[in-house]
Amino acid sequence: MTSSSQRYLALDVFRGMTICFMIIVNTPGGPVSFSPLEHAKWSGFTPTDLVFPSFLFAVGNAMSFVMLKWTDLSQSAVVAKILKRTLIIFLLGYLMYWFPFVTMDKDNNLIASPIAHTRIFGVLQRIALAYGMAALIIYFLKPKTALWLSGLILLGYWAVLVWFGQAGADPFAMTTNAGYRLDKWLLGENHMYHGEGMAFEPEGILSTFPAIVNVIGGFVVGSFLQQKGKTYESLAKLMLAGFALLTIAWFWDLVFPINKKLWTSSFVLYTLGLDSIIIAAVMYLIDFMKKTAWTGFFTVLGKNPLFIYLLSELGLIVLYIIRPAPDQSLFGWLYEHIYRHAGQRTGSLLFAISWMLVCWSAGYYLDRKKIYVRV
Repeated sequence: MTSSSQRYLALDVFRGMTICFMIIVNTPGGPVSFSPLEHAKWSGFTPTDLVFPSFLFAVGNAMSFVMLKWTDLSQSAVVAKILKRTLIIFLLGYLMYWFPFVTMDKDNNLIASPIAHTRIFGVLQRIALAYGMAALIIYFLKPKTALWLSGLILLGYWAVLVWFGQAGADPFAMTTNAGYRLDKWLLGENHMYHGEGMAFEPEGILSTFPAIVNVIGGFVVGSFLQQKGKTYESLAKLMLAGFALLTIAWFWDLVFPINKKLWTSSFVLYTLGLDSIIIAAVMYLIDFMKKTAWTGFFTVLGKNPLFIYLLSELGLIVLYIIRPAPDQSLFGWLYEHIYRHAGQRTGSLLFAISWMLVCWSAGYYLDRKKIYVRV
């Protein structure tokens, strides 16, 4: 196997691990889960909080390989590619929240779901915007300039939250931070996420800017490994850089808390540090120790990440729509009649693992047929 293919294997494995964990933490069967499988309530960090930024990191890592194919394309063709991919992923995310496009009114009549109450931003939308802006920055600027700009974005985001939050209130609280105020003004409460018991958009407009840095960080790591090759020196430098980022994040947390829902600058550095260490460990196992027997499971997920993520989310919506009883969805029926017997938390985890395996099976079929969904 060539050096290039080995690096692609490590990338597929890292991305597959991210998708695997993402499905598990997004699809608990019951109302309670083990604490590591829940997001931090507000400031703080759990393993679950690493999933989304790791996907953005993988997007940037993959981009470092893809951009090598753009050297013979015109500038307008490259920009068109970036904008097209950004738009498609954004629309897929929006349509996913709108699905199934119909609902029942109070008289049990089927009516079209109102666009006026559809969430605009979300996970795929953030991936789209962070990818698009990072790709344009990296394409038009030198990598070193992109790193300087990343630093300015993180410092600027900190300053905006401090200066433009609600006067006299905590600038990092849920309803008084600048990002919440901007989302409420531009989007309106009907187009925001309500999973917190109120209108609050964790993938909002302002907090998308620091997320760009997660993609740029992934690109820088991918480019570094391509330039330096598979050496102990390159892995050691990657590990040291990861620990350095963790250290900076820990100190920054004292004045700018690590917070996934605000996507704070300290959160960006913390997750970049962890991802750098994790991908170095994955490459060490694959490229240096030649232990690849375990990788097949994750590469199935890593080769079709967008399709499998959409399948996991849309499939759950279908489980909620199907109602074996008037007051119970198929999702609830499966949990209550099968998984809950293992205990609330264990049953919830077993349901999530089962659903992940269902999605994995679809990915396995596509992989056997050599079908890879790209946008």
